[in-house]
Amino acid sequence: MPLSRRPIQYLLLAAYIFYCPIAYSEALSSAIKVETAVNSAAIKSQRKIDVLSDKTREMLNQYRSVTHQTGTLLTYNKHLNNLISSQEQEKASLGSQLKEIETTQREVVPLILHMLDSLEKFVALDLPFLPEERSQRIKKLKAMMVRADVTNAEKYRRILEAYQVENDYGNTIEAYRADLTRQGITSSVDFLRLGRVALYYQRFDGSETGYWNKEQKKWLPLTDEYRNAIRNGLRIARKETAPNLLVLPISVAEAGQ
Repeated sequence: MPLSRRPIQYLLLAAYIFYCPIAYSEALSSAIKVETAVNSAAIKSQRKIDVLSDKTREMLNQYRSVTHQTGTLLTYNKHLNNLISSQEQEKASLGSQLKEIETTQREVVPLILHMLDSLEKFVALDLPFLPEERSQRIKKLKAMMVRADVTNAEKYRRILEAYQVENDYGNTIEAYRADLTRQGITSSVDFLRLGRVALYYQRFDGSETGYWNKEQKKWLPLTDEYRNAIRNGLRIARKETAPNLLVLPISVAEAGQ
């Protein structure tokens, strides 16, 4: 009896030994799959966490940038408001000045015209020296007065400049050559101007010497005794010789000016 049961026990033992490795293998494989799935899920979760972290960091940086820009804009806007306030004040001031300028221009234009008219009359009544030059100056000033591209300030400056030129004539002596018409005869002569006191002429060869008589408003001849004095005066005016005392005739009316 024991001999017949032994083979069956051996078979069960062999079957049990054969079956156990298979069961353990399947359990291990299942555990590995679970672990793998868990790891995969963990990796995906970590990736989501990283993405969310990056987005959070990016949003934080954007928030800081926007906050900084907002502060900058607020400061700039405050500065612009101050500028606008200042410009409004300047605008009001300029408006007031423009009104004053308009009033001043209305007053300046008649003044300029009166000054020009007075200058023309003064030149006409003055000694007839440099007639062409002075008449051309008056003519140019008249032409300038009707030009729209020249400001009133420039017109006023030019007229003052002409006044200054005329004023300087009274403080200088001058020798120049020009044509003289006397008794219907025109010839070139030397002119000697002593400020606005007297105006003389002398022909190049010294054959005739004369002066402008303001009362009679014409040229009158001088005697030969003044020939050398006029010649010396011309040389002094041209700086060809040192200044010296000149004895020359001057009318009483002119001497009193």
